[in-house]
Amino acid sequence: MSNIKTLHPENGPAAAYGARVRSTREERGWTQEDLADRTGYSSKHISAVETSRRSSTLRFSQVLDVAFGLTGSDDAFEREWMKLRHGVLLEGFPEYVHHERRAVEVRLFEIGIVPGLLQTPEYAHAMAYGDVRRNSITSAQADERCAVLAKRQAEVLGDRTPVTHVVIDESCIRRPVGGPSVMGAQLDRLLEFAELPHTTLQVAPYAIGERRPFNLPVHVLTLADRSMLSYTESYTQGHLARETTTVTAILTAYYQLQAESLSQADSMAMIREVRKAYP
Repeated sequence: MSNIKTLHPENGPAAAYGARVRSTREERGWTQEDLADRTGYSSKHISAVETSRRSSTLRFSQVLDVAFGLTGSDDAFEREWMKLRHGVLLEGFPEYVHHERRAVEVRLFEIGIVPGLLQTPEYAHAMAYGDVRRNSITSAQADERCAVLAKRQAEVLGDRTPVTHVVIDESCIRRPVGGPSVMGAQLDRLLEFAELPHTTLQVAPYAIGERRPFNLPVHVLTLADRSMLSYTESYTQGHLARETTTVTAILTAYYQLQAESLSQADSMAMIREVRKAYP
């Protein structure tokens, strides 16, 4: 027992994550070797994560969830990893994603970049590695970000596709990302998305000016029990809201945005026109 290192979860998110791995393991009466047998990772690896000498990964978190029986739950280590990876910049986002995969209706508005759910892998890669070049994340973190997005796309837009309404600011299609071939393929992806059953896609043109009600990305979900929640995000913080007054106000503004935006037919015409500039 004297060789067991004292943990200090107050030292930061990674330390708190590692301490939770140990406490969850010990609650089940498992040694590190027992958990190693159940996960396929070495006991040395598990020890390093528990003591925060090694960072966790998405895959390791998912394997932990399988071993502990936490997959898809509010206590899932995958959700903990997302909080650890994104930090305060995306506070509330892991919880939003948890509900998004169960939503029956999704409404999105984005400025400047194509919404994550609609991004091609190449576009997502270009965005993530832009952050790498700015030295705000590592290449490993960029790869993990892309993996999280791919999983999210599969869960939301896979076999169980909810009714999905998307409004994108004109800047999303005018701002070139990743070079001509990447941007051309991304515009094609938007056109394909608009043709899917249960989807709508509109462009909010520059011309609506001050009539655009949002200056930040907005997400609104309707769940199976008809309850709703919203998620809004700035550069430094995200906010998940369940209060009826808040969500209703955002939903009303979203309807106003849709009314001011181009019809889907006119939106597709604009995207096709922009597409002509790319090979």
